[in-house]
Amino acid sequence: MDCSFTFSPTTTTSSSSIAAKFSLLPHRPPSPAYSQLTATRQGRRPGHREAASRCELVSSLNTPLEPRSGAGRYLGGVLQNDRKLFGAAVVNELRRLSGDRDAAVARKVASEGSDEAIIHRRIAELKERENQIEVEDIIYMSILNKFSEIKVHLIPQLSRCIYNGRLEICPSKDWELESIYSCEVLELIREHVSGAIGLKANSSVSDSWAITQIQQVQLGQMYVASIFYGYFLKSASTRHLLEQSLSLSNQDAPPHQNAPLLFPERMPLTLENVVQGNVCKLGCEPLSQPSYIQGNQQEKLRCYVMGFDPEMLRRCTRLRSKESMDLVNNHSLALFGSEVTGNSCIETSKAISTSFSSLKRFVLEAVAFGYFLWDAEELVNSVYQLKESTVDLAN
Repeated sequence: MDCSFTFSPTTTTSSSSIAAKFSLLPHRPPSPAYSQLTATRQGRRPGHREAASRCELVSSLNTPLEPRSGAGRYLGGVLQNDRKLFGAAVVNELRRLSGDRDAAVARKVASEGSDEAIIHRRIAELKERENQIEVEDIIYMSILNKFSEIKVHLIPQLSRCIYNGRLEICPSKDWELESIYSCEVLELIREHVSGAIGLKANSSVSDSWAITQIQQVQLGQMYVASIFYGYFLKSASTRHLLEQSLSLSNQDAPPHQNAPLLFPERMPLTLENVVQGNVCKLGCEPLSQPSYIQGNQQEKLRCYVMGFDPEMLRRCTRLRSKESMDLVNNHSLALFGSEVTGNSCIETSKAISTSFSSLKRFVLEAVAFGYFLWDAEELVNSVYQLKESTVDLAN
């Protein structure tokens, strides 16, 4: 396995190359709900029946959470039929949503004080709610695209994985799910897996396939906590690499200029108990000045994370965007609950028999989901401004 870690910031595509890709993409019609409220929709796109036929293919994506919007179904079709156009399609959809939202807000502001103020205010509110669902689906499809790149399918609804009262996930896909990390990050993830399921990293095959029991609610909590831990590691490792790069470029500066590097408030976000528990196990002395590197000494990621003070860890208890928070909630409910009635819930008292290998697959998938979620947020927020999350998971 390649243990090298390459920092790949979100790349920007030139407008000409994006325009060329857009010309190859099939157009998708606007939402029917929004169209009903507006007598005339400017720029209505042709090809409604063709788009509908493409969207029907999304069911074979086999994800726990089915896309709820036209954008999600459309991107699911692009992901299946021509994945190389997926990135351009995402940008196209985000620009459309951003333009629709701006236009609705502009009409609301322009109509203030007139007889049409109420209806334009209502249109803007409806557009905001509609956009949030579409953006959640875009983030979800972007995460799914990342999993498809490593040839891993998301675990389907739990009820579909239980046979004769036993839960088994095959194949495990451990190598693929571990191949996306640097050696330092992978070391921390293996420690997290070991602590979460109680199986040592060097356990034998017979130990991995030994049968254990776990309550369904505990499995759900472990999965969600691992999503936030993966999100935390992606944020921490990206910031760590950025500080290393800036510190190396600052080595030739005069001594009085070698001050700690300051960064905006963009810290990792995860469940406080998960982060605190893993940080305490890192085996590195706390650092008094963790945010920079002195001289040529390369600070390890585990020591860097150990330097986070309590206030910094407290900030790790909420995701950056409301859309991501809702997506994690909806995905976990779809995976562990029932969507037959539309009111998903986790059966708290149900015990499940499974192997440690299957538990490991759940944890590794969840960590990767959180890792990819950070990237998807970055991409979406660069085109469409997300709502800041205000939910504190520690409370």
